[in-house]
Amino acid sequence: MNFLKKILTKSGKFFEEGKPLSWAFPIWEATDTIFFSTEKQTDSGPHIRDNMDIKRTMFFVVIALIPCYLFGAYNIGYLHSAATGVSSSVVSDFILGMSYVTPILITTFVAGAICELSFAVIRKHEVNEGFLVTCALIPLTMPPDIPLWQLFIGTCFGIIIGKEIFGGVGTNVFNPALTARAFMYFAFPTKISGDKVWAVGPDGYSGATALSIPANPVEYDTATNLFSQATQFDFSTSNLFWGLIPGSIGETNKLLILLGAIFLIYCGIASWRIMVSSVLGLVMTAGLFNLLADHSTNAMLTITPLQHILIGSFLFGTVFMASEPVTSTHTNKGRWIYGFMIGALTVIIRSVNPAYPEGVMLAILIMNMFAPLIDYYIVKSNINMRLSRNA
Repeated sequence: MNFLKKILTKSGKFFEEGKPLSWAFPIWEATDTIFFSTEKQTDSGPHIRDNMDIKRTMFFVVIALIPCYLFGAYNIGYLHSAATGVSSSVVSDFILGMSYVTPILITTFVAGAICELSFAVIRKHEVNEGFLVTCALIPLTMPPDIPLWQLFIGTCFGIIIGKEIFGGVGTNVFNPALTARAFMYFAFPTKISGDKVWAVGPDGYSGATALSIPANPVEYDTATNLFSQATQFDFSTSNLFWGLIPGSIGETNKLLILLGAIFLIYCGIASWRIMVSSVLGLVMTAGLFNLLADHSTNAMLTITPLQHILIGSFLFGTVFMASEPVTSTHTNKGRWIYGFMIGALTVIIRSVNPAYPEGVMLAILIMNMFAPLIDYYIVKSNINMRLSRNA
């Protein structure tokens, strides 16, 4: 590492202001600070000493996502074996899955790096590390056979429209990864929705997700009955928890997502208040809809709170996206309101509009818009209370 440090130190003088390569200083600075701690110090107050800088924060989030990648790769291979009827080992399933995951991951990071480095050079500022987490999240929200050119466009859209036009990390309103996912859904609906895209198998093989079963029943029935009648995959509660079912690459295994949540909370990166309140909002709204369920409506109203938690991307979105510190609320009271509304809106969107059964993405994006407003009124309320006490 000392050899690399010497190379970076000697080459740094060519990127200083006034030198021929000064325009590329953000690229050199990003390379240097990825491998070594920065020696830059603040020259004005306030001064804070803390070993948790932005790069380490982003690094911990990526660590929490790695188990989801590993299981997602295995699940792709497992579903392929189920589709073809060929018995295979865990290793062969994992290798097959990685053959799908790796190109998706590379494409996303290439697109993200191009966008981030381009804006850093144009605006002459340091490379924002946030794109690392964005590019790590996007593949986990995608089906395994997503066309790579569409993924490249979607990633660029998410980073540019979701973050860069607002000024970069810390100033963006919307979660960039969810912005990319929303763009992909509406721009290329046939490649990111429907029963044929979620399981890798023979042409025409159906990979129906757990959410699509009650959303498109042949005739009205309760969601629980429809899950038990499914013959293609086992949609039992235990299997929904362990994740051996079709779905986005990173959404299916709930145990790994919960472990990621514990890790992020322990590191002080994610807010447990948002996670808990999101679950509360979902449970209360789903329970209300269960009471209002009518056989003349649709089976989505009969999905139990536990089933709502276990199916789709609710847990993944709540842990890794809703609690993202930039686009969420920053006051403790605001976090309870913000999270509760995400859970409630997820159930409402899923149940009222079965044509779009996965509601957590839109729920988070909607609440991203209201997060500053929630914080504003919480702070204003606190100020008014203090003024009234001092009056």
